[in-house]
Amino acid sequence: MPDDLSRVLEGLRSGRLSAAELLDESLAAARGQSCEHAFIRHFPVPQRLAAPETPLGGLAVSIKDLFDVAGQPTTAGSRVLADAPPAAADCPAVARLRAAGATLIGHTNLSEFAFSGVGLNPHHGTPVNPVTLALDGQRRIPGGSSSGAAVSVAAGAAWAALGSDTGGSIRIPAALQGLVGFKNTARLTPMDGAIPLARSLDTACAITRSVRDAVLLHEILSGRPVARLNRPLAAWRLAVARPLLQDDLDAGVATAFERSLTALRAAGADIVDIDLPALRDLPPPQARGALVAAEAWAWHHELLARREAGYDPRVAWRIRQGERVTPEILQVALAARQRYIASMEASLQGIDAVLSPTVPVVAPLLQPLVDSDESFFAANALLLRNPGLVNALDGCAISLPCQRPGELPVGLMLWAPALRDEALLNLALLLEPLLPTH
Repeated sequence: MPDDLSRVLEGLRSGRLSAAELLDESLAAARGQSCEHAFIRHFPVPQRLAAPETPLGGLAVSIKDLFDVAGQPTTAGSRVLADAPPAAADCPAVARLRAAGATLIGHTNLSEFAFSGVGLNPHHGTPVNPVTLALDGQRRIPGGSSSGAAVSVAAGAAWAALGSDTGGSIRIPAALQGLVGFKNTARLTPMDGAIPLARSLDTACAITRSVRDAVLLHEILSGRPVARLNRPLAAWRLAVARPLLQDDLDAGVATAFERSLTALRAAGADIVDIDLPALRDLPPPQARGALVAAEAWAWHHELLARREAGYDPRVAWRIRQGERVTPEILQVALAARQRYIASMEASLQGIDAVLSPTVPVVAPLLQPLVDSDESFFAANALLLRNPGLVNALDGCAISLPCQRPGELPVGLMLWAPALRDEALLNLALLLEPLLPTH
């Protein structure tokens, strides 16, 4: 699947390509070795595909197993929901994709209940990162929680994947697999009819192969057009914040990030270093996680009381942290978040977007994280650190691949406060062809 969705749609509409043939290729890939453990269930293929003139032209799209699809159970990658009844109707996000002409091919695997940035699933197996496997032969993590979603796109089974992002669950697997992951401002896309992790932070969004595709999927999911802004690169003001966001970078990420900044500056980008005091004053991780833990506990506590033995122990342990979040602690956490948002918005006045590594490392090896709780939780915290700061901001962000061909994937994250989605996507369209990957 060398092309992106937008280019293939042009071929469909010209009659040069066949939607039926492309769907056959997608379905073969979905059942191939590269997609092993990527899907929890495959959907029946409709006898009649959408017309090429529809926005998605009948092409294959995968759905994370959090979103209701009519006639299918929704199980969040968990054994404890194995007896869930089929959904009576599509949730709004899925309905919008179907109405836009998507052929829905299956529910994709994920970290159980979307509660991890690593992507491991002990119930359904963990899909291996197909991009890094082809590059160095090592079995590396796919990233999570939208693990199967990213693999479905990277392996050629889907042209786009619906997923969710609560603390980085779209951008982490996109970065680790050389894809584009756009996390919109949460309120712009509906999460109704989806199993929640933390309702205050959950975002419905997509993984794609290009920024053009990300724009198209956001237009469909949000139900609004993205206007194209006629602004040259030099008219945008970009920023780099050094503290925290660039701590503990591995050599591959550090090199790719600095190389990307050099390429953008050479093309005329105005990039300034800024200080973000809110990042220096962050509360400890336990306090920052209070909101997610409390909201997860509120949804899970009755199910945990009946079926905890069926949970992934690492997921159950994290959910149970919410049991300790008193109303007083939660109010402190909510107030701290509002102060953080206010401080960040003040610091980013006049800045169109901040540039940072999406995650500080290339995809870690899989087996050590399966074997060791200590290694797993350390990797999980590191992967969630940068993208999670944007969710706390209620902001928007996009991860773009920025490694050179032949190198392990690295993500460059562009991010901004809430409701700057349209500008951010326009900026990403400008920057994408300037990055070393292209």
